[in-house]
Amino acid sequence: MKTIMTFFRLLYTGFVLARHDALIPAEYAKSVPWFVRFVGWVSRLFSRRLKNKNPGERLAIALEKLGPAYIKFGQILATRSDMLDEDFIRGLSRLKDNVPPFSMQEAEARLQKDFGKPWAEIFKTFSEPVAAASVAQVHKAELLSGEIVAVKILRPNIHRQMEKDISVLRMVAGFTQKFVKSLDRLKPVLFIETVARSVSLELDLRLEAAAASEISEIATDTDLFRVPNLHWDLSSKNIMVMEWIDGTSLSSENILALPEADKKALAIKIIQSFLASAFDYGVFHADMHEGNLILDEAGQLVLLDFGILGRLSVAEQRFHAEILFGFLERDYHRIAEIHFEAGYVSKTHTLEDFASALRAVGEPIFGKTSDQVSMANVLLHLFEITEIFDMQMQPQLIMLQKTMMQAEGVARRLDTAFDMWEAARPIVEASLRRELGPEGRIGDFMADLRLAQKTLKAMPEAAENVAALAKAWRAGDVDLSKPLQTPSLTKSKPVLKSIAWAGGGAVIMYIGLWAVGQI
Repeated sequence: MKTIMTFFRLLYTGFVLARHDALIPAEYAKSVPWFVRFVGWVSRLFSRRLKNKNPGERLAIALEKLGPAYIKFGQILATRSDMLDEDFIRGLSRLKDNVPPFSMQEAEARLQKDFGKPWAEIFKTFSEPVAAASVAQVHKAELLSGEIVAVKILRPNIHRQMEKDISVLRMVAGFTQKFVKSLDRLKPVLFIETVARSVSLELDLRLEAAAASEISEIATDTDLFRVPNLHWDLSSKNIMVMEWIDGTSLSSENILALPEADKKALAIKIIQSFLASAFDYGVFHADMHEGNLILDEAGQLVLLDFGILGRLSVAEQRFHAEILFGFLERDYHRIAEIHFEAGYVSKTHTLEDFASALRAVGEPIFGKTSDQVSMANVLLHLFEITEIFDMQMQPQLIMLQKTMMQAEGVARRLDTAFDMWEAARPIVEASLRRELGPEGRIGDFMADLRLAQKTLKAMPEAAENVAALAKAWRAGDVDLSKPLQTPSLTKSKPVLKSIAWAGGGAVIMYIGLWAVGQI
């Protein structure tokens, strides 16, 4: 029954997309198989002509009509500049997540349910919605203590609605992956799972509160920005209460009236806030558009809305910092080496060819300010090169690049002559000094020793398994001349894994002891 209902919702989705010529846009008809092209031709018989609308904008309008999950899908799709052309991305950017608010009666009912008492026992005042999005809306309130706060409340029944819409998107992705092989690089099924994970995180405001708390620690350490204070005692799965910030949104035209020196300094701070978070702490605000940035009355940059975080492992932090530093120094050979060392580029290609291709990306933009270079075009060029060299794009790399492009766009609006490279240099150089200097090397060594310790602890059991295997072989219970069957491995101890642990452990133990002897 669920599958049938999902199919009917899929038909409605297809009808809405067809009405907006967003099902198989005419502009891309030649890129799909003939039978898909035929479906697109038929769908356009029912479409309404939207003048001066590119295919991305037509899709955005259709998604807005379909509802919250589709809007979220479009917003995430708009980050995939590695897959879609610049015009399409520009059209999708109209998805501002502005939807009508739900009623005060429903908001008050949610407060009553979650707090177990009327809102008047918690707040002196509770305003009408001041902002509404597809997932939640925000109210301004005053606590009994007199503090002004922002109260974020999830939409009623949003979990059930999102689940239904995601089911439709999963079905579409499955059909797409099966029948439109030319879109394999888009990885539609994996992409929809990315959307589903993002949605699930945004549907629990406790997780957003935790993300805000984590980023606030970085804000305190760096003093580059700040995060509103949280009221954990008033926050739940459906409600989050934070300090109210008075200031000017960076999306406001009023921000452009600041003195030129202040705008230039703010532009630099935006980029450095993002880079310091990513390269020094391995976690960053991954939705740094103007609407999520405020200049408060004290002149401090404030970050809002922590529904999406990007994360980098220690190795990824070093990898990305070295790449950016390589471009700063125009050391394309080293950038190529980093990619090969990380295993991102197939060994079927030569390091020299890849370095030469990277030079084609870096040289045209070196030393130029943002008013002379489109970072979107640069990224598209880079993605084309990675496809030529069979490099599979890493999700965390895409999110990092998307956020960097987003932050640079905000900075460029403040300072048309903004120099992205020089703003990034102090953060990147400091990160590399830490990672590649004595502190970083000692950290690497200690991590290796911890790994060796874990391996040594596993060795006795591994040795017993090897002995048991040898005994079984001597007794004729195991024939090592034949391949071991996978089913039997799942029913017994993982013998081959134990052998690998024993051999690997011996090697690591030897290296560890040798290293200790060298200190």
